[in-house]
Amino acid sequence: MPERTLQQSVDRQLPTDEARDLFSLVRELVQREIAPRAADEEDAGHFPREVFTLLSESGLLGLPYASEFGGGDQPYEVYLQVLEELAAARLTVGLGVSVHSLSCHALAGYGTKEQQAEHLPAMLGGGLLGAYCLSEPASGSDAASLRTKAVRDGDDWVISGTKAWITHGGVADFYTVLARTGGEGARGISAFLVPGDAEGLEAALPEKKMGMKGSPTAQIHFDGVRVGDARRIGEEGQGFAIALSALDSGRLGIAACAIGVAQAALDEALRYATERQQFGRPIADFQGLRFMLADMATQIEAGRALYLAAARLRDGGRPFSKQAAMAKLMCTDAAMKVTTDAVQVLGGYGYTADFPVERFMREAKVLQIVEGTNQIQRMVIARHLAGPESR
Repeated sequence: MPERTLQQSVDRQLPTDEARDLFSLVRELVQREIAPRAADEEDAGHFPREVFTLLSESGLLGLPYASEFGGGDQPYEVYLQVLEELAAARLTVGLGVSVHSLSCHALAGYGTKEQQAEHLPAMLGGGLLGAYCLSEPASGSDAASLRTKAVRDGDDWVISGTKAWITHGGVADFYTVLARTGGEGARGISAFLVPGDAEGLEAALPEKKMGMKGSPTAQIHFDGVRVGDARRIGEEGQGFAIALSALDSGRLGIAACAIGVAQAALDEALRYATERQQFGRPIADFQGLRFMLADMATQIEAGRALYLAAARLRDGGRPFSKQAAMAKLMCTDAAMKVTTDAVQVLGGYGYTADFPVERFMREAKVLQIVEGTNQIQRMVIARHLAGPESR
């Protein structure tokens, strides 16, 4: 029987030598600092703040932003593949970097030069960690119906209300907050940059989740939180448009994270299938299982190609909203299917915490929900195809 070798390191098509050097750094950090502790720390619910500090020091928290303010000047095509590598090692880290990038988007894209110069260097490379506050207990998919209010008081705004499902809630150093400053609907919403230690800001106890236990998700209560008008981002009433533009990019981040989790699951399933012997030979020899592995690999490659195609549209300054929704939909559905099949490949062992595929399966589920459920993604895609729904 020929010797079996597994070479599952993804063959990445990177645009520059700088990007290739970046990936060498990422893989070194993953192997040394993230992967070895991922299972134990997730089981214990430990949030790896020290890892995010290290990523910031290494220039990995601001990759898609301008070097003028401490970013990495990397195209999304590169940034998303870094997210994939991080998520394959530990989703808490990969998704955390995506959320941090999302929380910087408003200021980087819509802030004044003065705001950017004052805040972005610390946000992108100064060790700070961000959170993004859009959803509320009663407004998730219908984000335009949010109720958190910001009331003008002289040169300040006073923010009151509750945000829900906030990744990094309670541990973030700053929050990008969407609040109502005008009338009902999308046009009455504005964006604010709120310090994590602002008086009147309080995090509830973290949610008890089926996966991503190391990543705190909590409600954030704003009880008369006062911020200066200099912390309002963009024009009054522009907040919802800012939020939507951020979500288009954020959906690509979730797509990349999903493919990372799926790739990790496939790698573990392949390792197990080539080592596990039944009926006198490796179970990878059996056609039924070989076809499962082939389907898993095909879904991963297709998802990766889709998110990279959307990223290249974004990098080229072309519209990419429809493709972002497609990538988020396809990649997260693929991750759920691939991780479920990985558990099946391992059989009874796959259902135990002694092997990582059960964790991958639990983690994949949330990716079909965050940054717009996959039902919302289908609505977005259909609107691009057939126009708005009739009223």
